[in-house]
Amino acid sequence: MELCTLPYDHPDSVKLISELQQVYLARYGEVDVTPVDPAQFSAPLGHFVVGYLDNAPVACGGWRAHDVVEEALRPGDAEIKRMYVVDSLRGRGLSRVVLAALEDAARAAGRTRMVLETGTRQPEAIGLYEAVGYGRIDNFGVYRHHPDSLCYGKAL
Repeated sequence: MELCTLPYDHPDSVKLISELQQVYLARYGEVDVTPVDPAQFSAPLGHFVVGYLDNAPVACGGWRAHDVVEEALRPGDAEIKRMYVVDSLRGRGLSRVVLAALEDAARAAGRTRMVLETGTRQPEAIGLYEAVGYGRIDNFGVYRHHPDSLCYGKAL
């Protein structure tokens, strides 16, 4: 898989994010309502990648900086958003490639910790994050009191 740094609102990014929102709709009955501004995923305070196989977009993910103390968040955090691999290619390690690239980019940008929110109905995501060293942290953001929400963090 070839990873390309692209804007959050690039057509290939939008296509994959739309597919991911359909997964949320199927699993939770609603899309992710976390406020997101595409500019948040631009350097130096953010990063977004799309993975390609045979010139087709098949995976994506990004991070955005957080530099305020708020709930479980602290200065230096990078929040992962929109991690996704198309259904037909899951289980092949592509999400690990995207995640490693996001961690590397965040580290290079001076971020000190990765944080994320996922849900109880995403066991494959939970398994991935726990397998690569993410641990539970207090919930934050719009899902801080949501019963299906789980938040994780990992020092960089």
